[in-house]
Amino acid sequence: MKKYWHLFKVQLINSLAYPGELIGRSLVIFPFMWIFYQLWKVTFAANGSTEINGLTFPMTLWYLMIAETIELSRPRLANTISEAVKDGSIAYTLNKPYNFLLYHFSTSMGETIFRALVNALLGSALVWWLVGAPPSLLGWPLTLLTMLGAWTLNFCLSAFIGLAAFIVEDTSAFQWIYQKMAFILGGLLIPLDFYPEWLQAIAKALPFASMTYGPARLFVSPTIPAFLSTLAMQAIWILVLAILLTITYRRNISHLALNGG
Repeated sequence: MKKYWHLFKVQLINSLAYPGELIGRSLVIFPFMWIFYQLWKVTFAANGSTEINGLTFPMTLWYLMIAETIELSRPRLANTISEAVKDGSIAYTLNKPYNFLLYHFSTSMGETIFRALVNALLGSALVWWLVGAPPSLLGWPLTLLTMLGAWTLNFCLSAFIGLAAFIVEDTSAFQWIYQKMAFILGGLLIPLDFYPEWLQAIAKALPFASMTYGPARLFVSPTIPAFLSTLAMQAIWILVLAILLTITYRRNISHLALNGG
């Protein structure tokens, strides 16, 4: 595993090569959080209550900040694989003495870390100024661990879409569907607590909730049982998806037709 650790470190260092670009891309969290602030401020005022389904207005803003940090920090792996298939450069990756999936996992995580750190710092500064301090300091370390699980889940699902490029080349339609399902069923735009109970039950059983809702909800209501439950759900889905991903890779690579390059 040393080579994958070195790949991770190299990508981590590369992500710092252009700090201006890193910060510039992270500034997009400002307008997102400002829009959420205005939207949910009106929503809570119209409801005439300080709490909706266990979430106060400040808790909702902190929840959405963590959700946006997770979403904005993860690389677009499916697009990377798809473009490599189209221009033929994937041949160079497949010929290297390492596992294709572990290579992309290492580089994806290396690309994510500092981007997430900058997003979290900028988003936290704005939300702290708007609604005050986060509910509990315990939420930071617990959420950090579950965010790693969230990015691993995103890698598995994005890699599935990327591997589809071995057959269909253009995966933009699949990426669009995946993104919208993650937004709605993952609780990115609206916390799952505000959904009808039947829809909550369905959404929480899917991997999308473990990618966004679980870590974000844990941040505003940090408890050890919730932490263990989130980790357990993530571990189950990671195991299932990793097995399916390995099988899919071995089958799809036999259908790969290289172009360009």
